[in-house]
Amino acid sequence: MPKAGFVALVGKPNAGKSTLLNRLVGETLAITSPKPQSTRDRVVGIRTDDDRQFVFLDTPGLLDPEYALHQVMRAVAVAALREADVVVHLADVADGPPPPLSQLVPEVQHLRAPILRVLNKGDRLTREQREALAPAADLVVSAKSGAGIDALLGAVAERLPEHPYLYPPDELSTQSMRFFASEMVRETALEQLEEEVPYSVACVVEEFREDRNPVYIRMTLHVERDSQKGILLGAGGQRIKSISTAARQKLERLTGGPVYLDLWVKVTPNWRRSPEAMARLGYRPPEPHR
Repeated sequence: MPKAGFVALVGKPNAGKSTLLNRLVGETLAITSPKPQSTRDRVVGIRTDDDRQFVFLDTPGLLDPEYALHQVMRAVAVAALREADVVVHLADVADGPPPPLSQLVPEVQHLRAPILRVLNKGDRLTREQREALAPAADLVVSAKSGAGIDALLGAVAERLPEHPYLYPPDELSTQSMRFFASEMVRETALEQLEEEVPYSVACVVEEFREDRNPVYIRMTLHVERDSQKGILLGAGGQRIKSISTAARQKLERLTGGPVYLDLWVKVTPNWRRSPEAMARLGYRPPEPHR
């Protein structure tokens, strides 16, 4: 009987969960950024090998919500914890031993899933530091270099239930090209914008025509204030052109062919604090995964 199950990657912001997901599945699915709180939604990555199927759930960083968007992000992470067959509690080695998960998520008690405590960014440690931290975690890995990843996969596999594959073995994700397209544009905005502006950007795909050559993608970038719109557009429209060019190159790698990316910018006042506006932009409390 093969093994298969859902594996939730959880932890504080900037622990490296998205980089770990990409490493585990061998493809760039989740956006990565040195800026914290870059992940807003659950990103699903599937790895199938040796009669094992891992369905990894990358989640937003666990934080104390300051406004409505944070509440939805936290709800996404909590839902993944409740649905998981195995939990990987990831922490940055720079923060020292990770606190018990029950301290970070008191609303989730008595999890049915086993928890693996994993320290990430182990490539930054000396041998002495690694040995000192080892008792505080089940594993020390480096999502960036790949060190310890085979051991992590083995530890997760030991804890997976015996179960038929949940998805066809050649699938990499359950999410659509539209989802990954919007994430790639938002990742590019994170790369090119500073301060508060990138956190105020929401990307909504208005049209996605795969039957055209080049593939036609029209997307609206929502910000909260006129001043942010001005920064996003840039002098003479140079910033939005730069974002479009860089994002288009990523999208062409994703689709395997030429892409025409048509970006528009719109002000949706204070959308991060409005549940109604967030729902229109695609940010809703999660429904049960299964």
